[in-house]
Amino acid sequence: MKNNLIKALRFPLVFVFLITAVHFYATNYHVKLNHLGVYPREAEGILGIFSSIFVHGSWEHLFNNSIPLLVLGTAVFYFYETLAPKITLYSIIFTGFLLWLGGRPSFHIGASGLVYALASFLFFSGFIRQHKNLMALSMCVVFLYGGLVWGIFPNQERISWEGHLFGAINGLFWALYYREEGPQRKKYSWELEEDILKSLDGLEVIYQEIDENKPTQEPITIHYDYKKKK
Repeated sequence: MKNNLIKALRFPLVFVFLITAVHFYATNYHVKLNHLGVYPREAEGILGIFSSIFVHGSWEHLFNNSIPLLVLGTAVFYFYETLAPKITLYSIIFTGFLLWLGGRPSFHIGASGLVYALASFLFFSGFIRQHKNLMALSMCVVFLYGGLVWGIFPNQERISWEGHLFGAINGLFWALYYREEGPQRKKYSWELEEDILKSLDGLEVIYQEIDENKPTQEPITIHYDYKKKK
């Protein structure tokens, strides 16, 4: 378990190190990087879909994103090991793209869209899968970051609530899209039996009764209909 936790921490830790290094460089050398943000519906803003997550407006902005990225990112990579890289990459790309399509005409920077995507994915995925451990994780996300929900509303002018909203939408979408992949709840014997019966739905079974007095008897065909049987 300890080794798995350390392994899950690697990517979030490297990512937070990178965004910290970028902000340190920009602050130390007085370099303005806001132009690397997403600027909606302008060709120059398309690059920001990929670069905006590395740019932050202040140390406070960076810190507010770094801690959730470490916590949520580690949780995603620990519980959804095979899905985590896809969830992270797709959330970055599609959140940025939706922001480019529907955001206000301004440069949108920061990794908060990814934070919202990861939080949303963890929350909804646990309940969709009906997995008791993942549902407990969902409740932990609510306990730790339930206040994030207010960030999807336009209550502060200088905060990209659109990025938060599109990030949350992405998290929900990927939770639904990948609901059959990754960890699944344990199925009980009666559920497995029902799955077997469902797999027989529509199956035609042909058999022949052996009757010495009727050697030319035709085979009998039975059509199994699970829905009608229920």
